Amino acid sequence: MSKIQMNTPLVEMDGDEMTRILWEMIKKELLLPFVDLKTEYYDLGLTYRNETNDQVTVDSANATLKYGVAVKCATITPNAARMTEYNLKEMWKSPNGTIRAMLDGTVFRTPIVVKGIEPCVKNWKKPITLARHAYGDVYKNTEIKVDGPGRAELVFTSADGKETRELIHDFTGSGILQGVHNTDKSIESFARACFGYALDTKQDLWFATKDTISKKYDHNFKDIFQDIYEKEYKARFDEMGITYFYTLIDDAVARVMKAEGGFIWACKNYDGDVMSDMVSSAFGSLAMMTSVLVSPSGVYEYEAAHGTVQRHYYKHLKGEETSTNSVATIFAWTGALRKRGELDENKELMAFADKLEKATLSTIESGKMTKDLALITSLKDVTVLSSEGFIKAIRETFEAM
Repeated sequence: MSKIQMNTPLVEMDGDEMTRILWEMIKKELLLPFVDLKTEYYDLGLTYRNETNDQVTVDSANATLKYGVAVKCATITPNAARMTEYNLKEMWKSPNGTIRAMLDGTVFRTPIVVKGIEPCVKNWKKPITLARHAYGDVYKNTEIKVDGPGRAELVFTSADGKETRELIHDFTGSGILQGVHNTDKSIESFARACFGYALDTKQDLWFATKDTISKKYDHNFKDIFQDIYEKEYKARFDEMGITYFYTLIDDAVARVMKAEGGFIWACKNYDGDVMSDMVSSAFGSLAMMTSVLVSPSGVYEYEAAHGTVQRHYYKHLKGEETSTNSVATIFAWTGALRKRGELDENKELMAFADKLEKATLSTIESGKMTKDLALITSLKDVTVLSSEGFIKAIRETFEAM
């Protein structure tokens, strides 16, 4: 059997711990036997990021801008414990944060729906896609711990030296302060990415903030979205028969719980962080979630929307058997390969990605799955497989199709 050829390389970003082990298994069992895989490889494992002073992360983002499509393994964002464990030079920033900022992208996360894994919210029939703004707010905040009485002010000094001041609070005792920011350019990119994704997927788009309380900050998001929608996208939305609407974040939460799904929910950075985990968990598992970073310039980076599965990695190092769910990582690869095929007009590559996803879901629906899914499935008499056993079972299903 001749392998499927690729015209243009993918950017491949390897990662950490158990997901790094799964990454190699997936390539060995599900990709390399069938595809003449062309990638430009970057090792984003914490050891090599430390060795290169995190330059490898910057290089991988620049390569993504060059080639247009990347696939990323889960990576460690170090804390104090990791500093000691990996003997780090410094507490390196989140690779995802660095890449998102350089690609100016928006993260879209969608639950992977499979028979036998039922949503906790009984009326959810279709996936709900979370669109998360990936710049600013609390993720680029500045904080001060106040030790005693004093005045806190927000001060902006313009380029010509003019000062604008707003009183934050007159402290009579100790407390805390936090300063957050965003830029119109980033919000505009966020809006265009959301509207474009809605058109690509033919889904309604919701956007929610708290503009009634944050009358300048959140209201600015609302106004920019509305202005871009009216000027650039409304006619296309009307033509396609899909809708855009804005509502308050608390109203959106209430509506989501009563909805059937099948729409995109756009959120600011922190809201999207929290709500995407809520939606994925309610649909079944963080390991059953696709995640793609989309840039308005047409650049795509696919990843698994979960961590490096540290506990399983330590078991693996001891030679103990693990049962780690690799579905999100498999779908990161299939998403990237499909997009590469789409951009290169390579129908064989696109068909391969579709079939591999179908084989993955069919394997689960046949009762063969990892332990995390076996604990929540409605299927009877399931077979719990090891990490490698599950991937090999998918290969058997794929080859039989």
